Amino acid sequence: MADKKYKWYKIDAARDELLHSPTGKIITLQVNNKNVCITIFNDKLFAFAAKCPHAGGYFADGYVDAVGNIVCPVHRYKFNMSNGRNSSGEGYYLKTYPIEEKEDGMFLGMEAGWSF
Repeated sequence: MADKKYKWYKIDAARDELLHSPTGKIITLQVNNKNVCITIFNDKLFAFAAKCPHAGGYFADGYVDAVGNIVCPVHRYKFNMSNGRNSSGEGYYLKTYPIEEKEDGMFLGMEAGWSF
């Protein structure tokens, strides 16, 4: 990740909502005019695209399995939340986003220069 340039967006409200929600809750928020899903697993925040790259299912309607994969509600495709890889090997890739805690809050990074 060090070789990519990111623009950082504050997401403190999402973090607070997740901390006071049941484990495994997935929320969707808009960051830089892009829908992004965020969840907590093992006390760590993860951010990823809101729609499944396979069939377009909304991950907010899916769930996080026992090993930390995000599961699409349409066909139950599973994706690693850390690297976006499809766990069953079909070759689909889920866009993931870095999250960092800084002195002034929690931030989500999007690659600089993207236009939506």
